Amino acid sequence: MDSDALNTFLAVHRRGGISNAAKFLHRSQPAISRRIALLEQELGVPLFERVAGRTLLSDAGRVLIPYAERAVAAAQDAEQAVRALTKQTSGPVSLAVTGTLADSRLSGIMKGFARAHPGVALTLRTATSAEVSALVRRGEATIGLRYNLDRSRDLDCEPILSEKLQVVCAPDHPLAGRRVKRLAQLASERWIAFPEIQGRPEVAAAHIFALFLTQGLGDVVWTAVDSLTAQKRLVESGFGLALLAQSHVAEELGSGAMSTIAVGDLSASHNVAIVTRRDGFLSLAAQRLLDAIRGGYGASRSPATKRPARKNSARRPDA
Repeated sequence: MDSDALNTFLAVHRRGGISNAAKFLHRSQPAISRRIALLEQELGVPLFERVAGRTLLSDAGRVLIPYAERAVAAAQDAEQAVRALTKQTSGPVSLAVTGTLADSRLSGIMKGFARAHPGVALTLRTATSAEVSALVRRGEATIGLRYNLDRSRDLDCEPILSEKLQVVCAPDHPLAGRRVKRLAQLASERWIAFPEIQGRPEVAAAHIFALFLTQGLGDVVWTAVDSLTAQKRLVESGFGLALLAQSHVAEELGSGAMSTIAVGDLSASHNVAIVTRRDGFLSLAAQRLLDAIRGGYGASRSPATKRPARKNSARRPDA
């Protein structure tokens, strides 16, 4: 059982069938079918089932998935480790981030990194926090940036920022720029928040609802909006209030397009963390991107968050 067979197996699973996997891998359908058949013959069990015209994993296929992902990722690590011997600050580095973290701060980090390391092929994709971890786990992303810590044993999760959340409103709101003692005083307002989606810990309507429940208030009007930009435009227009991080609305607050309401008994924050694969290979380019992200978020490797040096990572030149 080699990495090519496992990679083919994963492609059939992720692309939903032989035909799509063949297109993705730039190989013929008979070649893909033959590779899967040989793998099934080697294991002695079918890995896929045809159900109502769809290609679905068998019980054995579901068992194989996590092992195949780790094996393919390890093979990629081996290749990158060997290539890193001759290419110290070049090659591919992929970054996966939670959508609302792809803001001006991150774009500034990436711009500075690309300028300092023109030989690095840096790519970015957005996903939910749970998907970010999954992409890193499968080796499809070198580094992940997500909300909250992931406790998975096969991932290293390093907190780099804890950011307070604040109530934002339109500049002409009666309470704009003022302070209220209790969140309960805002119970009659309309609230704007993300819909509740598994794996995405951005501030959702359920979270705001929970804050009011702690004060014995459950009847809160809210509107679910699945876009940070749309939320901000609605707040600016006076449609409702939102609970957002300062970094999300820094530009609007600076221009006066939005204002804040200070709440005496509100203590809410969210954490941002870097995710990498535990014991996975990180090239020098990836290490430098990690340093750039830490610096951009003002994080330092304190004793509480510092991880042991990776023995298989490329070393920096003494210069």
